[in-house]
Amino acid sequence: MLRGLLSFRDRYRILNYAWVAFFLTFVVWFNYAPFVTVIREELHLTIAQSRTISLCNLALTIPARIIIGTILDRLGPRVTFSAILIYAALPCWAFAGAQNFSQLVLSRLAMGIVGAGFVVGVRLVGDWFESDDIGLAQGIYGGWGNFGSFASQAFLPIVALANAGFENWRLAIALSGLISLGFGVLFYLNVQNTPPGKRYQRSDRGGMEVTSRASFWVLTLTNLPLFLVLGSIAWRLQLVNFLTPHTMYQIWLFLVGLFFLQTYHTFEINREVILGQTIYPAKDRYQIGQLFILELAYAVSFGSELAVVSMLPEYFEETFNLGRQIASLVAATYPLMNLVARPAGGLISDKSGSRKWALTLTIGGVGLSYLMMSKINPSMGLPWAILLTMFCAFFVFAGAGATFGIAPLIERRVTGQIAGNISAYGSVGSVLYAMTYSLLPQTVAGNNAFFQIIGVTGMVVACLCALLLKEPKVAKGDAESVTISR
Repeated sequence: MLRGLLSFRDRYRILNYAWVAFFLTFVVWFNYAPFVTVIREELHLTIAQSRTISLCNLALTIPARIIIGTILDRLGPRVTFSAILIYAALPCWAFAGAQNFSQLVLSRLAMGIVGAGFVVGVRLVGDWFESDDIGLAQGIYGGWGNFGSFASQAFLPIVALANAGFENWRLAIALSGLISLGFGVLFYLNVQNTPPGKRYQRSDRGGMEVTSRASFWVLTLTNLPLFLVLGSIAWRLQLVNFLTPHTMYQIWLFLVGLFFLQTYHTFEINREVILGQTIYPAKDRYQIGQLFILELAYAVSFGSELAVVSMLPEYFEETFNLGRQIASLVAATYPLMNLVARPAGGLISDKSGSRKWALTLTIGGVGLSYLMMSKINPSMGLPWAILLTMFCAFFVFAGAGATFGIAPLIERRVTGQIAGNISAYGSVGSVLYAMTYSLLPQTVAGNNAFFQIIGVTGMVVACLCALLLKEPKVAKGDAESVTISR
């Protein structure tokens, strides 16, 4: 695989374009994290306002990943990913020019849409690679792409320092947007949706397809938390006086209406299946309940990653009394593990003989390692804290890699929507964790409680994987079509 990547030919050329595109979306998505404290001081923000901005950075990613998944299945990765990369420049420049809390919030809300870019590459890589090595390919795509959060924390402060000091965060953030725009054009000119001779399988229905009546009701229930989390974000914005109570209630009412509208739309798309007029043969069915287990696994792996990456620079700065630049570099050791851990998770999924148990064990490792991180304190010493952080990061990223060692194999025709739903739960997890963190005491004990909460939820999801997840099996006569065994 590595030799192929270095050749920049055929499917490996596409994989390289995919991970670089995802890498840049992560650079711009998390270009706020290294500058949290300096922005707070320059614009005279409270700690609550600062943490709310981090929360807003994740908010619109939830609906965006589902919407982008639907658009992707209709338009293809080439157009969709190019549009996201070009669009990313706008919220970058808006944030770089922000002069008050409201402008910061609005630009980070707009930036959340960029976080949906991951979904596009899942479909693109899935169409260019076969089922026997798709786990490793998805791991390289996700891991090397997620490495963008490391680049934000490690290199953007250097760009700021090289241009009149660390306080020049505005230039660093604006420059990241310009680079994203340029690569968006390059991506459009050089990427194809599928290999030569292979037809791009489109979903013309414009919504999530189910294969049984029971799956429709499970899908409806699993969509509910997405709207509840969006409602909780509105509540959090009201607490910091960005929204009035009246506006918050209007948003809640809108979300209720949107939930029922989406449910009705899904019903119309699948009316014949729900009413029993169409019955899928067993070989063509996939279970939405199994998709929900993958969603939970991604919520505690990728979801915790997003929440922890956002708070780690400030956490190390305050826990070990570090300077801002040093704290950013130390915190970057967490996303640094993406480079090897997420591909390792995909490789383990491919080669272990059981994708189910590969996922179960890595998610169990997520829970255990976060519980270990809750024991970090100033007396432990910084080197041990860094090693423990990297140990935890390995399981977090490997768990995400193992999740997408299964996800593209469920139903090829709606891979974009499946990836969108799983990814949306990653954002749900990140928002819930980030919101929990914002409500905890701003002390060492509060930080430890935060890691304990993630650890416990990780152990619970690992148990659900062990008890309820079914092993995916390749369908006969089609090496690329995979169903979840009943």
